[in-house]
Amino acid sequence: MSILNKILEQKKEEIRILKNNFSLNSFESMELFNSENLNLIDKIKSTKDISIIAELKKQSPSKGIINEKFDHKNIIGTYFNSKIAGVSVLTDEVYFGGNITLLKEIAEFKKLPLLRKDFITDVFQVYQSKAFGADVILLICEVLSKSQINELICSANEIGLEVLLELHSEDQINKIDFNLSRLVGINNRNLTDFSVNLNTTVAISQLLPEDVLIVSESGINKKEDLSIIKKTNVDVVLVGEFLMSSKDLKKGLMNLVKWCQIES
Repeated sequence: MSILNKILEQKKEEIRILKNNFSLNSFESMELFNSENLNLIDKIKSTKDISIIAELKKQSPSKGIINEKFDHKNIIGTYFNSKIAGVSVLTDEVYFGGNITLLKEIAEFKKLPLLRKDFITDVFQVYQSKAFGADVILLICEVLSKSQINELICSANEIGLEVLLELHSEDQINKIDFNLSRLVGINNRNLTDFSVNLNTTVAISQLLPEDVLIVSESGINKKEDLSIIKKTNVDVVLVGEFLMSSKDLKKGLMNLVKWCQIES
């Protein structure tokens, strides 16, 4: 069984437990569910430079532990005081070392839009995301049907959440209704062998509508990578491992911001 299939089996059990412990109404009664959302798309559109979504990630199935110290308060403090568009928070516990409570803790003092990054396949997870402070949720084309994608996007939008819809290959584009999806991510990581290739962004970005905001995800580690990205119509980069493995996070983030600047 592939790592992805193992993760999805784990999610089925987590969703079962979630439905046993909560109702949609119980999520709606939580304080953060009714708090004002921060708009990621507006934040992205406010700059001519390539925007940055900086990720909070302790570990991954392919790399193992990325950040052994993982002082999330210091990391988030650095993120919130930098020139980025938003913060991605991994909430998968088993494979990525995150949890939904961490998202809630960050949301209580957030200064930037928060993206919940997980394997979301059910409307209960959408409502949970809102109740625990997310402004944006990630949906992955490869693990959802076209009808599921549309249903989950509509559910998210109804309660004020934005959606980052992610794909890993060209054959997933036909699942996307671009009238619903205005923020599309291209993940450069192959879901089968977890190899990374920035040419995935180069190829797929050419096939997407001009008015869609495009996020390039995974594999961005150096200035030369941004030189490749700048030749495309990408609007945003989502960066995790480069920042999480940096010996000096503040310096690494400052360099990333500089690399993302568009010369006049």
